[in-house]
Amino acid sequence: MTKIKIKITCYSLLFSSLATTSANEIQDYNIYHQQVIEAEKFIASGKYDSALLVFERLFNDYDFVFLSEYQIASQLSLYLNDNQKAINYLKQGISSGWKLKSIKKNAYLKPLLKGEEWKSVKKEYPNLKKDYESNLNKKIREQVKKMYSKDQRKALKALFRFSSKAQDKYAERKFAPHSEKQMNDFSKILQTHGYPGEKLIGNNYWMSTIISHHNSISTAYAQKDRLYPNLIPQLKESLKNGQISPYEFAGMDDWYLTVKYDRTKPTYGILNPPSRSNLLETDELRKTIYARPYELREALIAIQKKTGMNFYLSDRWY
Repeated sequence: MTKIKIKITCYSLLFSSLATTSANEIQDYNIYHQQVIEAEKFIASGKYDSALLVFERLFNDYDFVFLSEYQIASQLSLYLNDNQKAINYLKQGISSGWKLKSIKKNAYLKPLLKGEEWKSVKKEYPNLKKDYESNLNKKIREQVKKMYSKDQRKALKALFRFSSKAQDKYAERKFAPHSEKQMNDFSKILQTHGYPGEKLIGNNYWMSTIISHHNSISTAYAQKDRLYPNLIPQLKESLKNGQISPYEFAGMDDWYLTVKYDRTKPTYGILNPPSRSNLLETDELRKTIYARPYELREALIAIQKKTGMNFYLSDRWY
C-alpha cells in the first residue's frame, strides 16, 4: 500500500512539473516566433489550411498576439472560403489595434467588406477600439511619441548637410548629445516598464526609429558607443516576453552592425540584401532572434504577388 502511495505521489509531482513547464513555455515568445515561421513555411508551400491551424494554436496559447498574425489569419480564412472565421479574426485584429483605414486599404479583404457582417463590425468598431486602448500604457505612449517627434526634428536637420562628411560632423557634434539623452530616457522606461512597443504602447516603430537613428550616427561613434550595446541583453529579454518583435529588433540592430563595421560584415539583410556568399551568415544571425530566413521572406513575397494577400512583412525595415 505504501508503495502505491509513493508511486501516486511521484506521478502527481511529475504531472505538476510538466504542467508548470508547459505554462512557462506557452508565454515564451521565442517559441511563439518559431511557430509563426512554421506557419509561414506552410504558406510558402501552399498549405494555407495547415498555416491557419498553426495561427489558431497561437491564439489559444498566448495572452498577447501580434497584430500581423490576426491580419494574416483573416486573409487565410477568406482564401479558404470561411467568411465567418475571417470576420472573427478581423474583429480580433481591431481589438489588437487594426484600424479601419488599414483594413480598407487591404485589397484582398474587399469582398469581405460588402456584406451585412461588415456593417456589424463597423458598429462594433468603437467598442473594440476602446478595448484595445484600455490595455495600453497611455502615459508611456505619450512620452515615447514626444521623444519620437523630437528625434524626427533633429534627424531632419542632417538632410541639409549635403556631404557625408558634413552629415557625420553634424551627427557627432549636434545629434549625438540629444540622442544620448534619448537613450538614457529609453533605458529608464525599459528598466521600469519593459520595451515600449506594440504590446505596451500600441506602436512598433517610434522607439525603434529613435534607436536606429542613434545607431546610425557614424562609424566612429558606433565603434565607441556603449549605450546601445549595454541594452542588448534587455532587448533580447523583451523579445522573449513579447514586448518586441524579431523584426523591430532586427531593424535597429542592423543599423548598428552595418554602421559599426562600415558594411564589411554580414548583417540581418535589412538595409542591404545579402549576397549569395554571406546568405548563410545572414540566416544564422536571423535565427538567433527567431526571425524568418531571408529566402522564406522572398518566397512569401512571391505568394503575395500570386494571391493578392498581404503578409505584413515589416517592410518598413527593408
